[in-house]
Amino acid sequence: MKSAQHVIAHARIASPLGHLLLAASEQGLCGLWFEEQKHLPPWLPAQWDDGPPSHPVLRAAAEQLADYFSGTREAFELPLDLRHGTPFQSAVWQAMVAIPMRGSLSYGALARQIGRPAAVRAVGAAVGRNPVGIIVPCHRVMGADGSLTGYAGGLWRKTALLRLESGHPAPVPAGTTHDLFS
Repeated sequence: MKSAQHVIAHARIASPLGHLLLAASEQGLCGLWFEEQKHLPPWLPAQWDDGPPSHPVLRAAAEQLADYFSGTREAFELPLDLRHGTPFQSAVWQAMVAIPMRGSLSYGALARQIGRPAAVRAVGAAVGRNPVGIIVPCHRVMGADGSLTGYAGGLWRKTALLRLESGHPAPVPAGTTHDLFS
């Protein structure tokens, strides 16, 4: 598993859906989480640097995420470091990278795609532990009937990301602290 000693740079950036925490290793982007999401790794630093990232991978990630949220980017071009999970988790994360913008895949289809058709629940657990949200698009994984199921960043964010990708950004639901694309 990845530990803090593998992270060489980190940054905290603003987004329309709340602050994002970014982490880079020598191999590439190894973390992108919403600040309040579930399943944050225990090795994350307690303090995050605000402002423009100085590390080139984090700077590129911040720029590409800004383009994505403005609706001008459909694909990310960043080196990713997805080595810090189990071989099974890494296979799930690599398969999710291939889900195209405006596309989706069910947990069952994802399990079949990685050659483990009976491992639907394990695929769901691996999706929930995705260390590079948005860029490794776990928000595009749906229930068997196409329903929106769990999302570590909150279902309201999953809905907002899918609406953004469809070209129809929506306001953030009442009770949240960020105004989406205002």
